[in-house]
Amino acid sequence: MLYKILVVEDDLVIAKTVAKHITSWGYEAKYITDFQDVLGEFINFDPQLVLMDIGLPFFNGYHWCSEIRKLSKVPIMFISSASDNMNIVLAINMGGDDFIAKPFDLTVLTAKIQALLRRTYDFTGQTTLLEHQGAILNLSDFTLSFEGQKVDLTRNEHKILQTLLENKDVVVSRETLMTRLWETDSYVDENTLTVNIARLRRKLDSIGLEDFILTKKGQGYVVQS
Repeated sequence: MLYKILVVEDDLVIAKTVAKHITSWGYEAKYITDFQDVLGEFINFDPQLVLMDIGLPFFNGYHWCSEIRKLSKVPIMFISSASDNMNIVLAINMGGDDFIAKPFDLTVLTAKIQALLRRTYDFTGQTTLLEHQGAILNLSDFTLSFEGQKVDLTRNEHKILQTLLENKDVVVSRETLMTRLWETDSYVDENTLTVNIARLRRKLDSIGLEDFILTKKGQGYVVQS
C-alpha cells in the first residue's frame, strides 16, 4: 500500500525537504500550511504516520498530538531541537510513538519511519477516518467523535453510518443498507434495520448530532448536508 505521511513542521525549508525525501522513498507526503487547523488537515489527508514538531505557531505539537489521539491511534513521531529528556518523556507521555532530534540525517529519519510503519501496520492494519459536518467515524475502532465527545458503536451501527458517510450526497435505500449489514441478497427482517437505525440515532443525539440521519420517505436514509 501507499503510505501517507503528514509533516507538521513550521520551518518551510525543513518541511519541503522532508516531504521531498519521503516521496523519493515511495511514500505520499504532505506538509501543513494551516497551523490553526492542524486537526482538520489531518482528517482530510488521513495519513498513516505523522511527523510532529513541538514548537509550532498558535498551538504546540503536544496540543495537536493530544487532539489527534482523541480520534486516532495513528503513529506520531516527534521531530524537534528541544531534545532534552524532559521533552522526550513529555512527547511520549502525550501519545507520541518515537522522537528524533534536530538536526537529523534524512537516512536515519527514513529508517525510523520504515520501522515505525512496519511495527504499526504489519500487525494492526490501516487506520481510516470518515468526516462529515464535524462528526468523525473511526473505522478501526468503531467509535464516533463530535466536538470532543466520543461514543462506541456496535458492528451494525458502524456499518450503517459508514455506508451513509461513503454516500453522503445520495439517499441510501433500506435494501442497500441491509445488503451491506449482512452481506447477502437474501431476505432479512426489515424491523432489525429499523431497530439499529433507532439505536444509532439515540447515540448520535447523545453527543449533539440531532437529526444527523434523515429519513426520505419511500426512498431510504441520508446524512444531513
